[in-house]
Amino acid sequence: MASLQKITPYLWFDNQAHEAAQFYVSVFPDSGIKSTSPMITEFHLSGQDFMALNGGPQFQFNEAISFFVLCEDQQEVDYYWDQFTLNGGEESMCSWCKDKYGLSWQIVPRQLMELIGAPDREKANKAMQAMLRMRKIIIADLEKAFNS
Repeated sequence: MASLQKITPYLWFDNQAHEAAQFYVSVFPDSGIKSTSPMITEFHLSGQDFMALNGGPQFQFNEAISFFVLCEDQQEVDYYWDQFTLNGGEESMCSWCKDKYGLSWQIVPRQLMELIGAPDREKANKAMQAMLRMRKIIIADLEKAFNS
């Protein structure tokens, strides 16, 4: 018997649970649909299990819940940012965006975490201030601010 993940994010959609799951598995490597029914679609993204429900229009996503995507370089940041903001998604500030279903994502390069966590607090603050002016994170601009 396969071991079950202890905690699984459960996403409430109006009526597009399967469509959303198909979109998400097309974005992330090592992903796929596990099962689907008229009400529930089970899927995994990069090893993380999810469930999506066609629950009706009573509830909508908001920024109180988001998914943090740690990226290795600018190419990966650009890829995920474009996947989520194109075709009906929207940009927000400081690495946050929403996909076309209204789900919030944080597209964060590893370098941001390193720069704002640096022991030199003056340099770290410069990187933080640069990040606060950005929508999509541009690593070169963070590094420039950090080193200024």
